[in-house]
Amino acid sequence: SELHVSFAGEQPVLLARATESGSSAVVNQTNPVIVDLDGSTVPQETLNLKRTMLVAERLYCQLELRNFHAARVRVPLTMTLAADFADVFEIRGVRQRPARGETMVPNTGTTSVTFGYEGQDAIFRETLVELDPPPTAARVEDERVLLTWEAPLEARDTFRLMLTVTPGLDGRRPPRRAFARAIRRADRDLAAWRRGNTSVETDNELFQSVLTASVRDLYALLTPMPGGGRLLAAGIPWYVAPFGRDSLLTGYQCLMLSPQLARDTLLALAQVQARSDEPWRDAEPGKILHELRVGELAGAGLVPHTPYYGTVDATPLFVILAAAYYRWTADLETLATLHPALDAALEWIDRYGDQDGDGFVEYERRSPAGLANHGWKDSEDAIVHADGKLADGPIALVEAQGYVYLAKTSIAELYEAFGEPDRARELRSQARALRATFNDAFWNPDEGTLALALDGRKRQVASVTSNPGQCLYCGIVDDDKADPVAERLMAEDMFSGWGIRTLSSQSPAYNPMSYHNGSVWPHDNAIIAAGLKRYGHSGATMRIATSLFGIAARSRDYRLAELYCGFDRAGNTEIVNYPVACVPQAWAAATPFMLLQAMLGISAHAPSKTLAVVQPELPKWLQRAELQQLRIGAATVTLAFSQAHGITGFALVQQEGQIDVTMAATPISHDPPQGI
Repeated sequence: SELHVSFAGEQPVLLARATESGSSAVVNQTNPVIVDLDGSTVPQETLNLKRTMLVAERLYCQLELRNFHAARVRVPLTMTLAADFADVFEIRGVRQRPARGETMVPNTGTTSVTFGYEGQDAIFRETLVELDPPPTAARVEDERVLLTWEAPLEARDTFRLMLTVTPGLDGRRPPRRAFARAIRRADRDLAAWRRGNTSVETDNELFQSVLTASVRDLYALLTPMPGGGRLLAAGIPWYVAPFGRDSLLTGYQCLMLSPQLARDTLLALAQVQARSDEPWRDAEPGKILHELRVGELAGAGLVPHTPYYGTVDATPLFVILAAAYYRWTADLETLATLHPALDAALEWIDRYGDQDGDGFVEYERRSPAGLANHGWKDSEDAIVHADGKLADGPIALVEAQGYVYLAKTSIAELYEAFGEPDRARELRSQARALRATFNDAFWNPDEGTLALALDGRKRQVASVTSNPGQCLYCGIVDDDKADPVAERLMAEDMFSGWGIRTLSSQSPAYNPMSYHNGSVWPHDNAIIAAGLKRYGHSGATMRIATSLFGIAARSRDYRLAELYCGFDRAGNTEIVNYPVACVPQAWAAATPFMLLQAMLGISAHAPSKTLAVVQPELPKWLQRAELQQLRIGAATVTLAFSQAHGITGFALVQQEGQIDVTMAATPISHDPPQGI
């Protein structure tokens, strides 16, 4: 919980910081004016403190203190350490706990410090800090440890300190590995992962940096699952855990980059698919998890995240990703192992998701410790009527119906491949019926868009939000309603200039600094942009893509954050950051790839060994883009896109394996869905 370094008690001054890879960073600092142990004044900016940090099963921190002063200095380097073993739910302020476990007095050895804690879940946790060279002095104050090194530095001399922080659970610790070896292994693993992905090369240096940062961050978020396999964690720092919705959408956004992410996600989530009805965890048979935690509060049964299933959309998204993975890979062997999980997911949609039998999936919280809202906008205040009042459940979200429609239309093809044509016909019939009732029930003629939801009395929750934009991507919106929806999304009260807001600025519930009631989310905008392209609104797609690229290009390390404040761009030349957004965050990191795929019009169909390029269009700031080693089934292709005089064309540069690459002049029909 604390690792603080100072010069003679003075705070170092930051010079620069950079994320070197998905797991390492370098921080450069210097000194203010200080007085050394000999009583001499050390001028500011004469000492350089360089910290090289690596996360690889443990935290490595190498400190290098270099003296650029003309004379010898004796500056004490001091370090304060603490470990409070707080659960992430405590840190976020989500849960107040009546009691804590037992915290041990820190143990200071010659070359190490050990912190210990016996949790309420009966697990002993420890944090071992190893130091080389050993400190000159060490003392314990309450639960903190203060360390001092008094190393005299001649002019141009360097003092090096190596610190490693190792977590332990009931005496189990990761294997020891030297710092240099750990760096080499981390770099090697990242390079191997990159080689297995599609490589994207463009002529825009800033956009190239955004893509590079996204690949790096996606790799950094790959997290081992307790039962085996790995999954993309949702984001750092708050959501370093498996999340169903986040992992599924991110895997979907990244199919052009790496179908392996989708495969890993599907297999991992199938292992923890709900098999029983448990109100405490909002679980029902066939449901895909919302969130899995392995911390103290979860282990002690104080929170239901073991796992927790309070999500209405992860289950149809599981089906959607399976269908899309089939279209990209034709990997029937893997999907056959997922057949029972897909059957159970579809059963959940029809039986538990639609408990009143009206054809729409709804949700209502059953767990007293669970979430009130089960869509991607899961804040307590996210589902509001046009007058600003909270909607009462059960809630039928607009985008959840779109997900179900896309799930059933797209998975039907896989069931035909399974040898179940009757089931495929049934799924398509159900989807057509849903589309008809959906457009009648959710259309709001007063606003010219779709309602956010239906409440427990089947009244429209008529707030103007971004949610209908995701329905465009799902293909459920009737053609005569798509244009008004597109126009409403791009109106001034919705489009801030940086992206589409989650809620109209005209709503009484609007707050540009809120989590879901007026903020701008990159992943939401990417899905909407792809949907707008599908319905022929490529100009709006380009406008959104350009806005998001502008945000990323201005950001440190070229990263897109989880979300941003929804203030108007007019009068704000820089995006207003959301203060506690996750960075990196999985579906934000995946956003550039979904936007690029939408702009290029890439649509794969591995079962028929075809790849269609549908109305490709590059923005003005991107003259050339090349997709190298793009995989479709067993084949790979390299495609080069370029534009001249506003016209974008492409060339097939290289091909391995059997694949027909075609160009389509008009969008593919909504059924089956275009694209990913």
